[in-house]
Amino acid sequence: MEISVRRKQGNFGIDASFHGAESGVTALYGPSGAGKTSIVNMVAGLTRPDAGRIAINGLCLFDSAQRIDLPPEKRRIGYIFQDGRLLPHLSVRSNLNFGMHRTPAGRRFVHFDQVVDLLGIGHLLHRRPAKLSGGEKQRVAIGRALLTSPAMLLMDEPLASLDSARKAEVLPFIMRLGREFSIPILYVSHAMDEILNLATHMAIMEEGRVLACGNIEDLLSRSDLQTFFGRTEIGTVISTVAENPKDSFGLAHLRFGGRILKVQGIQAAPGALVRVRIPASHVAIALKAPEQTSLQNIFPGIICEILDQGAHFVEVRLDIGCALWARITRQSCLNLDLKPGLPVFALIKSVAVSLGASTRIGTPDFMTSCL
Repeated sequence: MEISVRRKQGNFGIDASFHGAESGVTALYGPSGAGKTSIVNMVAGLTRPDAGRIAINGLCLFDSAQRIDLPPEKRRIGYIFQDGRLLPHLSVRSNLNFGMHRTPAGRRFVHFDQVVDLLGIGHLLHRRPAKLSGGEKQRVAIGRALLTSPAMLLMDEPLASLDSARKAEVLPFIMRLGREFSIPILYVSHAMDEILNLATHMAIMEEGRVLACGNIEDLLSRSDLQTFFGRTEIGTVISTVAENPKDSFGLAHLRFGGRILKVQGIQAAPGALVRVRIPASHVAIALKAPEQTSLQNIFPGIICEILDQGAHFVEVRLDIGCALWARITRQSCLNLDLKPGLPVFALIKSVAVSLGASTRIGTPDFMTSCL
């Protein structure tokens, strides 16, 4: 996914460049008015950039230098809007077939029964859109887009119009798209809980510009981006893999970088990806490994960086096989004589868990104790 576009829209200008994942979900994140929908419309061919280049898996959709500008119907893109936009006079079956019948048989790689089973909409096939809930409408809209056998899916805040219950209904089906189909997905949202559950890659937008782009764990752990995410405190995001349902003490074992993180209160099938967020204030530092403690997660590491901005607290970046931020008092930092390169032990108190981004289970984030 290669997107580099410039466009003037009245007093507002878009000048954005980023690369997305070859498959799976790339999130386009930013506040309302940042230009996210404008980018999506240019990718879809609904709006023409003033200059730039758009290419998906080697297929050039737009290139101002080479004077390439494929019309929307030639771009093989499935577009899913906030409100579904189903044809009200057609049944669910006919809505699903609408796009498929406009795709040449030789280009079809997504099959009707496959989509119906994936989205769990077999019992809805004879209904009209007026008889569907908001969540059901969005599942049908996703199915209709998939059945065009697209080279790419665009999803413009598809859950924004749904309440929390309907979001919980649709989210697991979107999670499965990245596993079931090798189709790149550009997912627009300003809801971080959705992105944590879905995306592996992210581009961050503000005022028509891309501030940063890359692996979601790296971006969410960067100190300079924390306030942009609406957080007053730095933290660390780590992707882990569930080892076993629970041990004899009721703790789930999550593997990352050759280490095991033990947490309470979650259920994840072995092999499921579990993304965890560890707030810096929930990490303590010790010069020696505690011998008698209730904490289950103690990891040796090395201090890489100390951010001291003159406040009561300092942030310390550790390497424990991956980056980990700790927030401690300035006095503790001085008492322990902490410096970059010093070997220490990290004590993790609790984490926020997001079961998503290719996992089998989807739930909202929640805090879980590591005691």
